[in-house]
Amino acid sequence: MSAPPAPPLLLASTSPQRRKILEQLGIPFDVVTPDYEEHDPPEADAVELVREHALGKARSVADRADGRPVLGVDTAVVLGGRLYGKPANGEEAAEMLDALSGKTHLVVSGLALLTPRCELVDHVATRVTFRQLTPRDVAVYVATGEWEGRAGAYAIQGLGAGLVQSIEGDYLNVVGLPAALLVRLLAERFAGVYGFG
Repeated sequence: MSAPPAPPLLLASTSPQRRKILEQLGIPFDVVTPDYEEHDPPEADAVELVREHALGKARSVADRADGRPVLGVDTAVVLGGRLYGKPANGEEAAEMLDALSGKTHLVVSGLALLTPRCELVDHVATRVTFRQLTPRDVAVYVATGEWEGRAGAYAIQGLGAGLVQSIEGDYLNVVGLPAALLVRLLAERFAGVYGFG
């Protein structure tokens, strides 16, 4: 007799990248748009902020979970203590890319996994080093529009890969979901249910 299928996680996110990563991992899920307003003060503590946002997103949809685990995620790009969120326009995107050029920044993600019995909140950071960008590199990338809706104004899984010199840590975290952290939490709390542990 086979085990019953795992109940789908409730993903409190509209991010297509997060959906793709869950599909790659073979984790069943349903998507619900979180009813949560983010605030990103540029001098805030990144770890505290992404954990708070991840938990806030997850809690905002928990009443629709019907007992299933709820997953909330938030990601920030940090350089020199400053947070780089999603740029409002092309000019702001160019400024962010100029700031990241030739430097190593952190991509910090908070992850919240809620069940009726517990709230697990954790975080992970990945180090990303950009190559030295020329003004033309920045202008060409900004013209693609790929920076729209992206923390730090780039998408590493797309054309933004050409901006990167090296990466240290979880690549999928930079794409949008700290997969290694999620798998570890699922293995610890739901051994075997989602195919891990």
